[in-house]
Amino acid sequence: MTHTLKRTFAVLLLAIFGSTILYNCEPDPDSLGEQLFNQDAAQGNETPYELIAYNINNHDSIRSDASRLISLLNTQGVSTSIGVLGAFTESKFGMQKASYLTQLRMPVDNFDFNGPQAKVDSVVLVLRMPANTADDTYYLSDSLKAPGAYDREDFPIGDEKVPVSIEKKTYPVRKYGKIGTSNSMKINVHEITRFIDPTEKAFMRSNVDVSTGALLGSAVFDGNVSSVTVTRKSDNTNVFTGNLGFRMKLDKDFFQTHIIDKKGKPELQDASNFIRYFKGLKISVDETDKYLFQFSANDMELIMYYKYDKTDNGVVTRPQTTLVFNLGAANAHIGQYEYERAGSEVSTALGASSEQNGDPKLYAQGMGGPSIGIKIPDTTIDELKTLYQKDKAGIVSAKIRLYVDPSSWTNKHSVAGDRKFTILPVDDKKGADGELVSSSFTADLLAGFTMYYYNKDPEYYDFVVTKTVKDIIEAAAANKVLIINPGSFVRDSSGNLWGTKYTTRAFDMNRTIFTGSSDKTNAKRARLMVTYATKKN
Repeated sequence: MTHTLKRTFAVLLLAIFGSTILYNCEPDPDSLGEQLFNQDAAQGNETPYELIAYNINNHDSIRSDASRLISLLNTQGVSTSIGVLGAFTESKFGMQKASYLTQLRMPVDNFDFNGPQAKVDSVVLVLRMPANTADDTYYLSDSLKAPGAYDREDFPIGDEKVPVSIEKKTYPVRKYGKIGTSNSMKINVHEITRFIDPTEKAFMRSNVDVSTGALLGSAVFDGNVSSVTVTRKSDNTNVFTGNLGFRMKLDKDFFQTHIIDKKGKPELQDASNFIRYFKGLKISVDETDKYLFQFSANDMELIMYYKYDKTDNGVVTRPQTTLVFNLGAANAHIGQYEYERAGSEVSTALGASSEQNGDPKLYAQGMGGPSIGIKIPDTTIDELKTLYQKDKAGIVSAKIRLYVDPSSWTNKHSVAGDRKFTILPVDDKKGADGELVSSSFTADLLAGFTMYYYNKDPEYYDFVVTKTVKDIIEAAAANKVLIINPGSFVRDSSGNLWGTKYTTRAFDMNRTIFTGSSDKTNAKRARLMVTYATKKN
């Protein structure tokens, strides 16, 4: 089905245009102007017009701090935050590697660890998965794997070992990259030795460079996440629940010397001191040619299990308890992305890109990769103005048609989650760092139109620009460059778009190659498809 974004301007649109907006899965004429076809009063013609479509080099950098890793904002102002881990290499786009940097905090200032003689038993880092939604799949919920439920007679609970029943459910994560070969990747956790200052420009962008210290732990990730429920067999009480995720052990001796042994010292006095003392974690993979997967950034857990001396009526015991560090939204965090483009198709294409003449192929990639620029040339505008002024033609529909390049990118978009794009008009002035800026949505999106249609065979996308083109032709609006990127606009739980700069592009794993506009002999080149109507004589 076509991926659609709807705005809440339907009432306004009815007042202006007097017709109901239609949302379909087929590329029919847009609602704006479709009344021209009523009672067979007009003759409609779809005609292709030339465009200039070219690649925009984003220099493999994107704003990817906490404010840009958001996929959804609920009514209470709480956001769903997404991180990406992994790496893979292919000839079209080269190598892409995703790591994740985050601060962490103590749950309580100046913590006393419940009592004296505290000793770490173990430390566990848990990567959690976001909940699947209608638009996004993070794990394959219909692919339950063994072992399922089993019994254990010596499960440790405090100082006891008791019989329990363990139910384990395991699911594959949704992967982007090499799938079907070896799913194993080595995940590493390092101490960060540079303070993460969220106000520093370097810590806002994906190509941030950080120094690391101790390796705190490593584990082999087999491409699956699990949930675990442990029930005591004697009375059927729940003794442990582990929500869906991947657990890995960290160095307990490091946490003994760096956390517990700092009891009562300035390092643990408050959050400000702590984040400058223990500067954060870097989570990364060893490999460069596997796959990418997404996880829930704000739901990560770092759990320290420890024992301490407890004295009751002169009797000393050593109960086990936990300290759960805060890795959630209060902490600065950032997606760190590395690229190696040498010898890749995209490197050659970006080096030869032409805003004036267009490019033969268009490369769109999330997480800081290239964007697609679209210009409607003056010759096309003049032709449409002539139709409007002399032939009294009314534009019924205008769409930018981009064909997925069949020679480069066959069957890459079989999953609906890979078919997400945004289109925005580019402002005349660039941002402070020279980046392209869009301060408003397209006129079509504001009017409530579907943003684009997807056609499977042949594979192409029709980006709706009906009102945008009508405003240029009929109302002398500015003819702006349009920019197309992978990802979707961030919405709140009511479906409202949060703003032009809030998209999922910073963690969108997808990439696509389209046919460009420069080869005029290619029938599937990028073009503007205009349906217009003229009154019958």
